[in-house]
Amino acid sequence: MATTTELDLSIVVPVHNEAESLPHLVREIHEVFQPRRLRYEIICVDDGSTDQSFAWLRERQRVDPALTVIRFRRNFGQTAALQAGLDSARGRAVALMDADLQNDPADIPAMLEHLERDCDMVAGWRADRKDAFFNRRLPSMLANRVISATTKVKLHDYGCTLKVMTREVAKELRLYGEMHRFIPAVASWMGVWVIEMKVNHRARKFGRSNYGIGRTIRVVLDLITVRFMQTYLVRPMQVFGLAGFVSAGVGLAICSWLAIDKLFLGNELSGRPLLLLGVLMIVVGVQLVSLGLVADVVSRTYHESQDKRPYHVREKLEGAGAGVEALDAGSAPLSDRRKELPV
Repeated sequence: MATTTELDLSIVVPVHNEAESLPHLVREIHEVFQPRRLRYEIICVDDGSTDQSFAWLRERQRVDPALTVIRFRRNFGQTAALQAGLDSARGRAVALMDADLQNDPADIPAMLEHLERDCDMVAGWRADRKDAFFNRRLPSMLANRVISATTKVKLHDYGCTLKVMTREVAKELRLYGEMHRFIPAVASWMGVWVIEMKVNHRARKFGRSNYGIGRTIRVVLDLITVRFMQTYLVRPMQVFGLAGFVSAGVGLAICSWLAIDKLFLGNELSGRPLLLLGVLMIVVGVQLVSLGLVADVVSRTYHESQDKRPYHVREKLEGAGAGVEALDAGSAPLSDRRKELPV
């Protein structure tokens, strides 16, 4: 039976074919947090695994009160898995991490300390990354620079899943596509205070990476979406309408010049590509303005009624959370207050 007990920390872990890593990961998390006076839960979202990941999670959940398992009907992707975990989280702070043991759970307590006194979200920075250079680190370095320049949120490592945020931020996030890597940018657009912290990064011990250079195109397309959301989501007419007026204006100027050339100078218009260009630009301008109007209507509909989730759950096994019986409500170390920083 689901419980409404408020917890201090929810740790969200997307899982896809990580059966070998899961026992080590869950053990490490407990080793980090059991000695601390924290009420925590581990939310593992099985994203359509084809190995024994869910079988192990199901058996473990029967004896581990900290473990909550969400199983998808099929593979919906890491972004959907993270969104499902965020939706289910009951902690006053929410941590995100990978299941492949490359993120270190021991970094989370320090990130929680920053969260209490400094900010609303702490993003991990794999300063000493243990991955191959040419096919992993180099593309990541280039992508981080492009994303930082485009979104105006300067971070060294957008690809690091390890993050900690307040519950208020977690519940406001709406992720889809490949947008899990843009969480700091999306949060910043919401007005969230994001800082970066160096974290430990470990070499992969089991399995193989699900990432590759083939995802680059999807990342670029989602980056365009994020940039549009940051700037024009609530006012799309300003981008489409401006482009439409510019196109129509240039088209009218071309057609006006050709009309003067015909009426006063007597030059023929037949066979002149410039006439076709002018007419085309006027038509494109009208279409862009119309698109801006439609986008405005869609944007308002989205904000008023959108509540669709990018995943479908097959089953959910929910635990009460570790430390719930041992701690009383007044002993929670995570404060909702933020320490004022000197200006």
